[in-house]
Amino acid sequence: MHIIIVLLLASIDQISKYFVLELLKFSNAVVLIDNFLRLNYVENRGAAFGILQNQQLFFIVITLMVVLAVVVYRIRYKGFNKVANFALDLIIAGALGNLVDRVRLNYVVDFIDVNFWGYYDFPVFNFADICVVVGTLLLALLIILDKYEMDKI
Repeated sequence: MHIIIVLLLASIDQISKYFVLELLKFSNAVVLIDNFLRLNYVENRGAAFGILQNQQLFFIVITLMVVLAVVVYRIRYKGFNKVANFALDLIIAGALGNLVDRVRLNYVVDFIDVNFWGYYDFPVFNFADICVVVGTLLLALLIILDKYEMDKI
């Protein structure tokens, strides 16, 4: 079941990037919600917030190591609950989605551009990034809740 979820999420990421490449690569950003959300094609050759530009081999190796570590950890320790398993699926899918871009294009396609009404212009991101962030936040929440439960004993 986990492989299906991972493949589905990674496919959604790649399909969304395919359409962005086809429709937005050579055009202006598309405003969806004025002063808040637009689709804007960006070639990200670094990591979050544009750090470590043009270090593709580094990112490919690190991504493969992280995915392998998560898969091995999941196989060795099967006591995860459904939410933890889904969080790990999200992280793996997001990592693989961006990995495909790095290997195929030598950069990651970002396109979701959020601006908080002129107060803060968030870095452009993609569906794979959302998967990684949501998966990580879910795991963090589970750890916090588990710690809270342990403190009550």
